Amino acid sequence: MFNRRKYTDSEMNEIIKSVVILIDSQEKVNDHITTYYDKHKVKYKTLSLLCGDYSVMLPQNVELGILNDMYFYNDIILERKNSLEEISGCFTQTRNRFNNEFSTSYANRKYLLIENATYEDLVSGNYNTEYNKKSFLASLHSFNIKYDLQLMFLKDKNYSPIYILGVMQYYIRYLLK
Repeated sequence: MFNRRKYTDSEMNEIIKSVVILIDSQEKVNDHITTYYDKHKVKYKTLSLLCGDYSVMLPQNVELGILNDMYFYNDIILERKNSLEEISGCFTQTRNRFNNEFSTSYANRKYLLIENATYEDLVSGNYNTEYNKKSFLASLHSFNIKYDLQLMFLKDKNYSPIYILGVMQYYIRYLLK
């Protein structure tokens, strides 16, 4: 993937700072994320992703051994749901589509981010749908096990862009070491 030379700390930092967050073109209501990225000069690019809402790429940097743009959407994806209500709909109304999205992914690292909620909200039924809390919890844990998901609940969606960026940057750091 990368040339196997040892990178200095400053070279690694330069590569990690150059990451471009990939945003799926169907991801529509994400102003809190793009506004944060614009404000903090985080590069992002919108394109059609086969699975997930977010991934990462590295732009060409011949000096550091990155000979071409490198896309990682087949390696790492992050699916974002804005609430327990939205993911409830995925489990009840569009379950086959939601299942197919994960089952066709080649990514060996998959993240599911649920905004505006905590795990406690899910367990206690603190959401606005008719979905039985026991069934909801069972569906979430089943998907987690079946697709080896990393689950993250963020009560405050304003932390989502930081979380997404951190996941992608540390994935690249992991690959560089």
